[in-house]
Amino acid sequence: MKQPTTVREYDVVIVGAGPAGMTAALYTGRAMLRTAVLERGFPGGELLNTEYLDDVPGFPKILGHELAEKFATHAKQFGAEFFETTGVASVTKMPDGYFHTETENGEIFRSPATIVTSGGTPIKLGIPGELEYAGKGVSYCAICDAAFFKQQVVAVVGGGDAACEEADFLTRYASKVYLIHRRNEFRASKILQQHVFDNPKIEVIWDTVAEKVEGNPQTGMTGLRLHNLITQKRWLLDATGLFVFIGFRPNTGVIAGHFEHDVMGYVLTDSAMMSSIPGLFVAGDLRAQLTRQVTTASGDATTAAIAADKYITRFKEMERTNSTDASTRSALESSHVSAGGYT
Repeated sequence: MKQPTTVREYDVVIVGAGPAGMTAALYTGRAMLRTAVLERGFPGGELLNTEYLDDVPGFPKILGHELAEKFATHAKQFGAEFFETTGVASVTKMPDGYFHTETENGEIFRSPATIVTSGGTPIKLGIPGELEYAGKGVSYCAICDAAFFKQQVVAVVGGGDAACEEADFLTRYASKVYLIHRRNEFRASKILQQHVFDNPKIEVIWDTVAEKVEGNPQTGMTGLRLHNLITQKRWLLDATGLFVFIGFRPNTGVIAGHFEHDVMGYVLTDSAMMSSIPGLFVAGDLRAQLTRQVTTASGDATTAAIAADKYITRFKEMERTNSTDASTRSALESSHVSAGGYT
């Protein structure tokens, strides 16, 4: 016989425990909302893949895992409940206006509002050998794997902030780092570009793409085949490591139903961080925005949490007064946040 589905009741459910999710939990907990934070792994998100941060106000230099611990501890002090190693399968808005956030083990968390902060997944190159040698030379996290490449030659593919920052970090371990970019200029911030150009252990290869990862199934990656798009030259780069930093895809797959998004799939929100699905708020790397930093994730999450609190208050008022007619429900779902509350 199939076991009955466990349903847990909360005021707000937060999907993801990176900087955005934990900031949102801090503020919803502080607002005395019963808060559940569901995280596939452990609290921290990308902070757990970052060694040091030097751009968080008040912390001139702090370890990523140390900052993650501070975020989580602070949120828990205000009563937020963390459910670690709890993957989310779907977030669905039900006909009664509540959200059902279903976990991968079949539990349902029911709440009037949900804040999704599930971040993104690294984009892969899609070249032969990439998946075969993942973990055997191919990596998507320098902080995680750099120590395995001491005094080795490695390649980095990308041209944004992550590629430049990670290439610079890799030189602490590798004897040589080749930074490969398909264009003739970087998209990274000027200060990160300068770090690359000033580092004698980094050599930039412009106008070039990676075509194939070579290796031995027993010993791992042995080289990377490259193609210069201008000269059409093809050659084998002797490298035992490949670090790919060409972007992330937003993890929107958990959101059931249609929602407005940009051409890259990032969720579009209003100024209150509410998506086109009323009551579903989004913050952090999942949201369409100019830049993706710890500070912007936390700022967006602060707004999302405060807006969610106001939304939930209106929602519960309607329940108490039995205002369930279509016109009243429509008024709630089309409402927006102003400085003084919902209008």
